[in-house]
Amino acid sequence: MHTFLRAVSLAALLALPATSFAQIRVLMSGGFAAPFEELLPEFQKATGITVTATRGQSQGTGPTTIGAQLKRGVPADMVIMAREGLDELIADGKIVAKSDIDLAKTPLGLSVRAGAPKPDISSVEAFKKTVLNAKGVTYPGSTTGIYLTTKLWQQLGIANEVTPKITNTGVAAVAKGDAEIAIQPVSEIIHAAGADFVGAIPKEIQYVSVFSAALVQGSQEQDAARKLIAFLSGPGAANALKKSGMEPAADR
Repeated sequence: MHTFLRAVSLAALLALPATSFAQIRVLMSGGFAAPFEELLPEFQKATGITVTATRGQSQGTGPTTIGAQLKRGVPADMVIMAREGLDELIADGKIVAKSDIDLAKTPLGLSVRAGAPKPDISSVEAFKKTVLNAKGVTYPGSTTGIYLTTKLWQQLGIANEVTPKITNTGVAAVAKGDAEIAIQPVSEIIHAAGADFVGAIPKEIQYVSVFSAALVQGSQEQDAARKLIAFLSGPGAANALKKSGMEPAADR
């Protein structure tokens, strides 16, 4: 954790008058949405700061990625996203220097449609068989999707068989019956409507996503945004993270 956030207590960071008119605009990956939505009311009540959040993918080529939104001028004071995508924004000069901090981490998991039999994914071979037998496989085209597409399927030797049945719509496709299995960060699927969580994929082929926060260059609400980052990275956030299938980042 950076020295600034270590040295200043959470109580001091949240010490804004109840009549504060500060408004924070957050661009956020869906992977952190569940704990964020649970924690936000407490933060707003304690500080008087209003927070609005817009979703976006951490990486990829589409117009709704966080990077693409920032490039076309979508206003934002801070981002919460996968570390890989944030590092790209840092390299592009979009982030305030040394304002980034890791908030939480979550492994890749698998879900099926609610009520469907839960497949065996207890070993690499069992997971491989489950993927091969599935009539449709879905996952977003962002950071973890890039890992699956560019590395894991090749590593397992099943890229040719899997690629034709992949969609990038995510767990919603499983809930609607358009795909048989969804493979996503656990935080995105553990409580997804219309789907049953099976478990994390085997550790030998696991990809742990780290979600991080940082200030956006040009923000006029940096002090207020720092308070939100401190709140989300503080010990009071741990229970919400765990309920969402996440763990606090290791550097706390």
